[in-house]
Amino acid sequence: MTKRMRQGAVAAAALLIGTAAACTGPERPSAPVPGAPPRPGTAAPAAAGGSAAPSAAGGSAPRQRGFTLVASGDVLPHDSVIDRANADADGEGYDFGPMLDSVKPVVSGADVAICHMETVFGEKDGSYSGYPAFVSPPEIPAGLRATGYDSCSTASNHSLDDGADGVERTLDAFDKAGVRHAGTARSAAEAARPALLTAGGAKVAQLAYTFGTNDYDLPDGQPWAVGLIDERKIITDARAARKAGADVVVISLHWGTEWQTDPDEQQLSLGRKLTASRTGGRPDIDLILGTHAHVPQPYEKVNGTWVVYGMGDQIAGTMTNDDGELDARGNHGSIGRFTFAPPATPGERWPVKKAEFIPQMWDLDTGRVVNLPAAVRGDSERDDYREIQSEISEAVLSRGAAKDGLTAGR
Repeated sequence: MTKRMRQGAVAAAALLIGTAAACTGPERPSAPVPGAPPRPGTAAPAAAGGSAAPSAAGGSAPRQRGFTLVASGDVLPHDSVIDRANADADGEGYDFGPMLDSVKPVVSGADVAICHMETVFGEKDGSYSGYPAFVSPPEIPAGLRATGYDSCSTASNHSLDDGADGVERTLDAFDKAGVRHAGTARSAAEAARPALLTAGGAKVAQLAYTFGTNDYDLPDGQPWAVGLIDERKIITDARAARKAGADVVVISLHWGTEWQTDPDEQQLSLGRKLTASRTGGRPDIDLILGTHAHVPQPYEKVNGTWVVYGMGDQIAGTMTNDDGELDARGNHGSIGRFTFAPPATPGERWPVKKAEFIPQMWDLDTGRVVNLPAAVRGDSERDDYREIQSEISEAVLSRGAAKDGLTAGR
């Protein structure tokens, strides 16, 4: 459970990516992390079966290929989650990989996979804490990478739970694991760059912002430490990313009202404004991914762009709502999967040709994420899983996304 608030945004340095690398170093299509699953988007076009088209010089050049992108909700390690990871490591450190095994095929099967890290990390072998001020084990990124995640948004209302040191340790741990990140930064230069990923024939830029930081002030002299939601800033950053070569711009937003299935007025208003922004007739933003509400929220196509208002929690302990009651919805969520196609004409938008959602939940008894469609198929007696899957689907589809082609995946 997290605290709600609204906080004004601050100005940050102008976005410069050009030939610069993403915030974790050079682009990573060819240097897999040991033990990590193979990434579909890292294969060379010819090896991946891409067809060739004649080039102007009379030779042949690989034709652009489409790609799939998956994204999931909040990773929120309460004390019980930390204890589970310690048990999975046989008491020697923390292993966060096994708890994600059931969704690994979905995540690793995509060309690009995006997670959301709600909390910051402490020292290795240090002391860790859950709610209200989260300090989590730095082994988490290794588990996320082993599952297949490529990049993680780190802007949340808990980004400053352990001050500037917590931000630095968090990004250092992501760097070590080979997972890109967007939303918090160790320097002004880093804050000015998105996570830049290669998928199929596209360059994908991820930018991330949060509504606030639970009344923690930004560190002295570091106004860029956490990306704060500001409509003009987001649009400026998105346009700069596009101008510097991003084919697809993805915005991760930590927003909304906790425990509320329906998007609140800020989500609806900001979603409309961001998706309406265009340059030369082309949308500046291609996908919006929401987190924070702790319950599954709807997907909706707004001004021709998919907006996921909230994916719910992917990993979280026992959750208590604003009325002080245990609320199982805090352990429910969805994975979004979007298949992008190359543009019909160079310079046009990469359209989403297929949009899917996959219901999932955190099983408090087993300490495992459950891919609900797979679990229901595998055990016809699990009426509880079937009921939860139905409830998540109802929330996701509650703003009419089915009519725009959103389907249930697995």
